[in-house]
Amino acid sequence: MDGILVVNKPSGITSHDVVDFIRRKFNIKRVGHAGTLDPMATGVLVMLLGKATALSNTFTNDDKEYIAKVFFGKSTDTQDAQGKVIEEKNIDSLDIKDIKKALENFKGEIEQIPPMVSAIKYKGKKLYQLARSGKTVVREPRKINISSIEILDFKFPELTFKVKCSKGTYVRTICEDIGKVLRVPSHMSSLVRSASGDFLLKDSKSLDEIYEKDIIPYSSYDRHI
Repeated sequence: MDGILVVNKPSGITSHDVVDFIRRKFNIKRVGHAGTLDPMATGVLVMLLGKATALSNTFTNDDKEYIAKVFFGKSTDTQDAQGKVIEEKNIDSLDIKDIKKALENFKGEIEQIPPMVSAIKYKGKKLYQLARSGKTVVREPRKINISSIEILDFKFPELTFKVKCSKGTYVRTICEDIGKVLRVPSHMSSLVRSASGDFLLKDSKSLDEIYEKDIIPYSSYDRHI
């Protein structure tokens, strides 16, 4: 079987877990995806089956869109809600005007230092493997591009925003860096990938739907080989 399947990944499992699920469901070995989602994150995970795995580089390079929540008042060692709190500060409130001004720092081409909790390799080992053993290494900043970032909701101490960004952007780092601009600790409390290139969350299928129904992958796509 060859094709593309857009999955709405649930929280609590890895992207590779979804790969294994699709392999079992369709009894096929050649399965890949176009861009990893962290276990905590949910949303669009583009699955490539059979000959469609050759499209991996094409779809991985697509811009992504996320809806994220940033919690103000605490920062963690993983930059998200699953990490250990390393800084905490009592904050009575934040001015929405200051937040809007802070977000202006994250538009266009910027440099971002990848988090230790990432799959980037350092001397043959993935950073998250080093992080698990308590090690921290110097990471070089990388250029990313944020084409848009906008506030969706703000209920102190949590901000919800939508960001459209290039491949290689770490939204958890954006969440922490927003706090740094505002001079308050912060971390990412939730993350949903709402789009990956032309693939949208509203068109995705849950694992339950795929398991229970005869969901068939797209047999072709405009940007075919």
